[in-house]
Amino acid sequence: MKRAFRSLQVKTFMAVLLLVGSLAPSISAAPTALMTDGKTTVTLSNDFLGALVALRLSAGTVGEGTLRSGVASFPVTGGALDLATAKGEINHTGGLVLATSSTRVELLSFNIDTSGSRTVLTGLVTVNGDFVGRLPLFDLTLPSVTLPLQPQAFNNLFLPGVRVALSAEAAQALNTVFGVTAFTQGFNIGTASLFAITTNSRRNPFVN
Repeated sequence: MKRAFRSLQVKTFMAVLLLVGSLAPSISAAPTALMTDGKTTVTLSNDFLGALVALRLSAGTVGEGTLRSGVASFPVTGGALDLATAKGEINHTGGLVLATSSTRVELLSFNIDTSGSRTVLTGLVTVNGDFVGRLPLFDLTLPSVTLPLQPQAFNNLFLPGVRVALSAEAAQALNTVFGVTAFTQGFNIGTASLFAITTNSRRNPFVN
């Protein structure tokens, strides 16, 4: 009886090993780039800059964000990106401010999220110091890229030509807060470029 039980244990163990071996090729073997530093810059469109003037809105930045000559920049603080699919999340510090004499809207801690069916930049939103929540702010359209993504020298990752458009959620929120109707889904905000410094890629341990 004991021999039969041990034999059954061995056969079960071998079956599990064979099952893991058969599943291993289906597990993603793509390397993942871990973000450690860098920045995302956005060249604001003339449409957006013109709308700010027409609506008498001032634009600025908070924290480590900068805005000079129509170009906004926000440091990368972390995140991870699957190089085979360009799926992942990239975190930033700093933020953007839109204000009138009586209303101040801060858009903070931007995250670029490419993990879902919708590529979007989200941010924490406050209105006159009151916390609103994390909202989808801008819809992003990535340029045509060759996959897998290839980091350049010193593990630098550069992705230019990302189109930035106002999301439906942000358009509705801004119209409500500022009492206007000018903001619409798809409004052209500008063009972004991502520069990130990454660590060495890590591969799936189940795949040689």
